[in-house]
Amino acid sequence: MMNLGGPKSLEDVRPFLLKLFEDREIIQLPVQKYLGPFIANRRTKSVQKNYADIGGGSPILKWTEEQGRGMCERLDKLSPETAPHKFYVAFRYIDPFSEDALKAMKEDGVKRAVAFTQYPQFSCSTTGSSMNELWRAAKRVGLQDAFDWSLIDRWPTHGRFIEAMTETVKQGLEQFDEAERDDVLILFSAHSLPLDVINRGDAYPTEVGATVHEVMKRLEYSHQYMLAYQSDVGPVPWLGPSTETVIEDLGAKKRKNVLVVGVAFTSDHIETLHELDIEYGELAHEVGITNYKRAPAFNGMPLFQDALAEVVFDHLQSGEACTKQYGFRCPGCVNPQCRNILNPVAPYKRTNVSPSPKNREYQAA
Repeated sequence: MMNLGGPKSLEDVRPFLLKLFEDREIIQLPVQKYLGPFIANRRTKSVQKNYADIGGGSPILKWTEEQGRGMCERLDKLSPETAPHKFYVAFRYIDPFSEDALKAMKEDGVKRAVAFTQYPQFSCSTTGSSMNELWRAAKRVGLQDAFDWSLIDRWPTHGRFIEAMTETVKQGLEQFDEAERDDVLILFSAHSLPLDVINRGDAYPTEVGATVHEVMKRLEYSHQYMLAYQSDVGPVPWLGPSTETVIEDLGAKKRKNVLVVGVAFTSDHIETLHELDIEYGELAHEVGITNYKRAPAFNGMPLFQDALAEVVFDHLQSGEACTKQYGFRCPGCVNPQCRNILNPVAPYKRTNVSPSPKNREYQAA
């Protein structure tokens, strides 16, 4: 179960940020080896304060482990022929790292493995970065031949996932008085990405939009809705419109009832508990939105654990190494590592990186 993770304590914040801002698969900065640490160090105190406001650390590991246990319990019943199932957590910037997961898998005698992104919508910066790091980690610890792999690289419109997401929206709407419920604007909010990633052809905005479309279809388009993006950092242009700007605009338009929905998140973490709840909650109050609510995250929701199990079950039943889309590189891809699979359980088609001086620049950086 792969994700970027989150600091477990205030002491973890600085090393977490250092890893984040040195990662060129997430964000590419000029003179990154100098500017990355500079930005990380400059942001450490403010980010530590944000984590202190939500209790001192991210709950993402707790929720991922609870979701993993529920998923495996369901999988053992859904697919007894592949049981027993066991989950391992592989975070990108905080332990347990990919190396930790791989070593534990080896000790447990695992032979067949599924790399399961916990980002329903694919992006090279999130899922792609985590996959690339998994293969690098396997080579670092000498386990590149230890497992037969397949990938669950995206699941933005899986039926049970959409059902679970729709249920959280319904629960969010129930927070409003019945007399005002029809007036609620549903504001879907997803983590933003640098525009240079999007302009290379990244699938993320399309897949986030597909999730929103399927959720609203289940709701029979009962409410007005929007999609915005949050959490842009660093001196580069980011995908918009920003959630902050949209909230300001809604206030200027005298909207009073807004339900924000974290559409790309599978559990609570700093971006829901602080950014959406505290920062944007205060902003909404300042601009005159009197009823600003957030739909609950999945966290320990049984229906979401059903969804995780069914996503894995469907994948195992397919016998495929990955989706057809995984092997297709972004048209502007400059990373020769992208879309690789170590020891795939089945053949898959992987396009080549286009010849470009940028490839050499990327590798040199």
